[in-house]
Amino acid sequence: MTGKGAFYYSIQGTAEGTGYNIIYQDSEGRDFQPEIEALLADFERSVSVYDETSLISRINRNEDAETDHYFETVFNKAKEISMLTEGAFDISAEPLFRAWGFSFREKDIPDEEKINSLKEYIGMDKVKIKDKRVVKSDPGIVLNANAIAKGYSADMIADFLEKRGSFDYLVEIGGEIRLKGENATGEAWRIGIDRPAEDNPIPGQDLQVILQITGKGIATSGNYRQFYIEGGQKIAHTINPATGYPVKHNLLSATVIAKDTITADAFATAFMVAGIEKALEWVQKFPELDALFICDEDGEYKIYYTPGIENNLVPV
Repeated sequence: MTGKGAFYYSIQGTAEGTGYNIIYQDSEGRDFQPEIEALLADFERSVSVYDETSLISRINRNEDAETDHYFETVFNKAKEISMLTEGAFDISAEPLFRAWGFSFREKDIPDEEKINSLKEYIGMDKVKIKDKRVVKSDPGIVLNANAIAKGYSADMIADFLEKRGSFDYLVEIGGEIRLKGENATGEAWRIGIDRPAEDNPIPGQDLQVILQITGKGIATSGNYRQFYIEGGQKIAHTINPATGYPVKHNLLSATVIAKDTITADAFATAFMVAGIEKALEWVQKFPELDALFICDEDGEYKIYYTPGIENNLVPV
């Protein structure tokens, strides 16, 4: 397809256990998919917990493993945002996700004693990088970067495209987005935010909000698709590292807009952990962020958003 006298290419594939969709403009007609897939595969070899041979898996097994650029970037950003969000974002909370059945282990609902024992291993203050090695205060500490990795990989692909002279693009990996420039019709990109309902299983099928925006990283986190019912109770995917329990509040969806997607991805998760009151407090504290929150208020959807994106809202 064409726009502004240049060709736009659309490529799709799988990475990080999810799908990706990338649209980019390239006047030279180059197919970047093989290089992009090689880059994503290289990234997975560093931070994917689903690959037993990956760097993060070896670190979790306490093997002697030297950190690389991918791991260090993700780890350092995770540590930074953990501090900014009072521990709400925490990639060391993996033992809790495993216990509650949201990792690749079978679920076994933990009791209070189990949760208290697991909390001994949780906290970004208990782990650091020194001389290209991960140093843990306890060997039982394990890390899972899934809540930040897709955001960083979207940034990586954006940097790749820009280095090759493409400045009109949309990179979407597992719902996390980095975009710049214009679409094929010469307008800012349009991004849909799903209605956060349990009967809305297919992303993009039923939209609550549309944003027309460019030059940003965008990430959305929510509880309305990842949950299970146990003993008549809804067990949500979002777990509060401080309490060890799945969150129970009325914030259904948090969309964060930042200068890059790694930042948006981590903050979206932190906001879902903290709930709407704390999220609104934090988003005012960090003016470099914009956000849109969808809450359940007495069975009705209530939308809160920062003033910075008011002009980006498009009627659905």
